[in-house]
Amino acid sequence: MTRRMILPLIFGILGTGILLSLGLWQMQRLDWKRAVIDEIEASIHAAPVALPDRPDPARDRYLPVAVSGRTTGDEIHVLVSRKGVGAGFRIISAFETDDGRRIMIDRGFVREAARNQPRPARPLDVVGNLHWPQDSDSYTPEPDAVRGFWFARDVPRMAEALGTEPLLVILREGAEDGIEPLPVDTSAIPNDHLNYAVTWFLLAAVWAGMTVFLLWRIRRGTD
Repeated sequence: MTRRMILPLIFGILGTGILLSLGLWQMQRLDWKRAVIDEIEASIHAAPVALPDRPDPARDRYLPVAVSGRTTGDEIHVLVSRKGVGAGFRIISAFETDDGRRIMIDRGFVREAARNQPRPARPLDVVGNLHWPQDSDSYTPEPDAVRGFWFARDVPRMAEALGTEPLLVILREGAEDGIEPLPVDTSAIPNDHLNYAVTWFLLAAVWAGMTVFLLWRIRRGTD
């Protein structure tokens, strides 16, 4: 080995080592994220309990609950698109429980043509999950007052509009009034760590290959 090869070799080893360590770190993150998702899945599908008196968004997110009462006929329609189905609306109904609380129920999806079909007040036994979805951001338009629908679920604002507690139960099962439940799941939780790991490992292979090629060129030039 010539002196001209020492510096490229050092950079090659250091660069490859750093890229490999980043790939291994992403694999560790992958295991962590899978454990988090498995824990959430177990929580979502656990046996339902009574509605807590003071639900906490951090502690009770995804908590399965069972509650009985009746819808009031007051609704919010949230624009949503479903893959393979097209545009439609989530039906968010005001709901009065048997013990006098007024909350919101995300009853699920209807196609655009069925949006304005009558859904009068009715008794309903609900099994679902508490949720505080983060649908809106700074780019989300304001609710369309003319056409009468919303572009995202914003629990505090929906509660104010419907006169309820800022509490949303997403129906798990039991289609009523032609509404198809959209139960809580983990599909929206990002888990791209495997892709990141593969990217880092490929970059490490490219870096190592380029280092070998450079060393070969230097060696040939000194022969």
